[in-house]
Amino acid sequence: MTATKPYTQFTYEEMAAKNKEYVWHPFTQMKQYIEDNPVIITHGKGRKLFDMQGKSYWDGVSSIWLNVHGHCVEEINEAIRDQLNLVAHSTLLGMANVPSVLLAEKLVKLMPKGLKKVFYSDAGATSVEIAIKMAYQYWQHKGKPEKQHFITMKEAYHGDTIGAVSVGAIDLFHETYRSLLFPSIKISYPFIYRSPYGEDRDTIVQKHLEELEKTLNTRGHEIAALIVEPIVQGASGIIVMPEGYLRGVRDLCTKYDVLMIADEVATGFGRTGKMFACEHEDVTPDILTAGKGITGGYLPVAITVTTDEVYNAFLGEYEEQKTFFHGHSYTGNPLGCAAALANLELFEKTSLVDEVARKSIYLEKRLKEFYELKHVGDVRQKGFMAGIELVKDKETKEPFEWKERVGVLVCRRTRELGMLLRPLGNVVVFMPPLASTIEELDEMLSILRQAIYDITEGNEE
Repeated sequence: MTATKPYTQFTYEEMAAKNKEYVWHPFTQMKQYIEDNPVIITHGKGRKLFDMQGKSYWDGVSSIWLNVHGHCVEEINEAIRDQLNLVAHSTLLGMANVPSVLLAEKLVKLMPKGLKKVFYSDAGATSVEIAIKMAYQYWQHKGKPEKQHFITMKEAYHGDTIGAVSVGAIDLFHETYRSLLFPSIKISYPFIYRSPYGEDRDTIVQKHLEELEKTLNTRGHEIAALIVEPIVQGASGIIVMPEGYLRGVRDLCTKYDVLMIADEVATGFGRTGKMFACEHEDVTPDILTAGKGITGGYLPVAITVTTDEVYNAFLGEYEEQKTFFHGHSYTGNPLGCAAALANLELFEKTSLVDEVARKSIYLEKRLKEFYELKHVGDVRQKGFMAGIELVKDKETKEPFEWKERVGVLVCRRTRELGMLLRPLGNVVVFMPPLASTIEELDEMLSILRQAIYDITEGNEE
């Protein structure tokens, strides 16, 4: 096998048949999927992916929101090879390995001030699961066992493990499992485009903070933590939080003695134009979760980072059993940590976060042009996270019906035109690799605009 053309002993038709026979794909209606000709990727280079049929595609959704520098990045490749020649894995249960220690040190230096201890896992959902369990057990150790409930935001998504789903609130994803979940307290995430409080941002922030304070005032004594996707709520349709709300949430959590968990799995590592989204409002949560971009999109590593206050509550004599009884087989995997270290070195070498902030201004300008299209109702963007909401009627904001599959059809059209995307219902998500150049962004945006026009206006008289 060669580096650029692996598995050449198989034809596309053979591989497609194997895919249909053996693989169950996530978040995919397989009945429709197996009736189509699947894209089967063989390799990637830069911001493009290549399939078995020789077609190339812009990776317009960063391989589900996690690619940073592009594909086949030599510096990260080399770091993994070097580590592989030493050891592929050793447990972190009562032991340590060099890359995990060095990465933890690096991460703490990058975190919002006050976050000091790194707990490793292997996916965004597991990092949230850990945060939930930490917050719950923290209050047990602090002598307040009644604090065992969680506040979450309506339409929140925090992953697919049972705990993460319990603090999630997207009925489409979560309703099926309702009887398996613990109940959470749901409050509204401020959504400017469809706000019941009008269009004034200050009013929207004020009303939503009043809603939160009312909940905390009556139930704060029994609430362990509030969990929030800071600045951008992702899977609900790329909902951008109005300025001031995150700071207000932090202040209210402090006032009512409730831990704040910031889920930065999607927003962390430069995606919003800051290393972490909390930095936009100078907020330090009590617990921060992150993943996706931590290894540059190479290997499954996630982190749950806490303050010393949280960490110290778990310290005690052996017989006190204050230990945090949680772990994963691949916790702190040396290969993943080595990839993450190389990834973060590239962040520094290329001034990537500053570059994302700079190019985000250009991206915002280009995305505003999409309002010229007849069925673009709202364009939401922060950094390199963008969502374009398609509506049947701009004036009334009437959505397309689910059965019309408008978002799906637009993304299928972008694939035909040479870019891979994945929608969230009627919201087309555009989330390119952070290292994308202005020229590359232009090419991707041209494809996206054409696809939206073709599907929503192309057949109209």
